[in-house]
Amino acid sequence: MTGARPCPLCDDPATEAFVTIATQSYHRCPVCALRFLDPAHHPDRETERAQYALHQNDPDDPRYRAFLSRLADPLLAMLEPGSSGLDYGCGPGPALAAMLREAGHAVALYDPFFAPDKRVLEANYDFVTCTETAEHFHDPAREFARLDALLRPGGWLGLMTIFQSDDARFAGWHYRRDPTHVVFYREETVHWIAAHYGWECTIPCPNVALMQKPGAADPGSSP
Repeated sequence: MTGARPCPLCDDPATEAFVTIATQSYHRCPVCALRFLDPAHHPDRETERAQYALHQNDPDDPRYRAFLSRLADPLLAMLEPGSSGLDYGCGPGPALAAMLREAGHAVALYDPFFAPDKRVLEANYDFVTCTETAEHFHDPAREFARLDALLRPGGWLGLMTIFQSDDARFAGWHYRRDPTHVVFYREETVHWIAAHYGWECTIPCPNVALMQKPGAADPGSSP
């Protein structure tokens, strides 16, 4: 096990050695409850790209749509008609964006591998979705600061990731075994993130969080 590492989310220096599995060392944070892979063991970009290319994210797959509806349905209930949003980490098959567009909303796409146009990161949005993406963040503090900056006052962040809950089963957990998953959030971690940014947070169903940035949205603004 390598030495203590600062938490990549809250920057607390007193993280604890968690577990070593084969050659990979993991740490846990006593402040925000994040579990994370030692940065020395992060995959390189080519490994990430190869793994992401294996994902089957067909926008026309009804089972995948049903999976995404766990976030889409409660988010849509919160949005004003004709809202504008960003699918952050959309992947090779942006099914969620398609579902939200079908509901009458404008959705831009960003993904460092599959939709890398950074001009969309210069706008502000009524909502940002981040589904099955946050577990890939090598620098979650920077990423969540960016997500906060992307949201207009009153905007919504929709987050979907499997919440880690059982330390005793961590080694055999299927989510951990994905080589591109490097940070793991517990439900209390999500509440820490919300409190840190002053967001209101609700957990409408397991592994989904909706967080609202404070302030009233300006109906005359546009991306």
